[in-house]
Amino acid sequence: MFHHTSLNNLGRRWKLILAIGIITGVLAGLVTLLFPLQYRADAQVLIISKSRSGVDPYTVVKSAERIGENIVQVMKTSDFYLKVKTQPGYGVNWDLFDSKSERERRKLWNKTIGASVVYGTGVLNISAYHKDAEQAKQLAGASATTLAAKGWEYVGGDVAIKVVNDPVTTKWPVRPNILINAVLGFLVSVLLASVVLARK
Repeated sequence: MFHHTSLNNLGRRWKLILAIGIITGVLAGLVTLLFPLQYRADAQVLIISKSRSGVDPYTVVKSAERIGENIVQVMKTSDFYLKVKTQPGYGVNWDLFDSKSERERRKLWNKTIGASVVYGTGVLNISAYHKDAEQAKQLAGASATTLAAKGWEYVGGDVAIKVVNDPVTTKWPVRPNILINAVLGFLVSVLLASVVLARK
């Protein structure tokens, strides 16, 4: 009986539920605009694990993937940050980082630079985020070049790292994601409104 009544309530009020969802979704998207919008630049490096005689290619790639996973963690460190900062040839504005305390700078660096392993390839994707598209590109390029030049310090001499794709910047800001936030706002509000109105 309760289930049948609830469905009847929802049937009569679906327009109201839909309106609540649309309004909330739009508001969620507008609230997102209050936060600084950031572009993303992506560069790729190839991790080359120098194969020894008798080692099959699959094992070599798996070894490169494990090394890549370690590099992802290393890139979050202050040591890597300092290496990128001193990498010549890039016009990165470090003022925002220099104005922070060590703790705040480390937190900002982790939000600015990210990396992920492309499994099955030995490729490491490096992403940099910044409100200025050119700065994102410079940061990604400096990080990739730093890995190619000094990555051996973290992984040993049996591994070579080569930049295979220079940084490319997104045409539009990607963070925070306005569309995803709007859709989530719509879905959550529709769900909550349905639960509340079904009981009335």
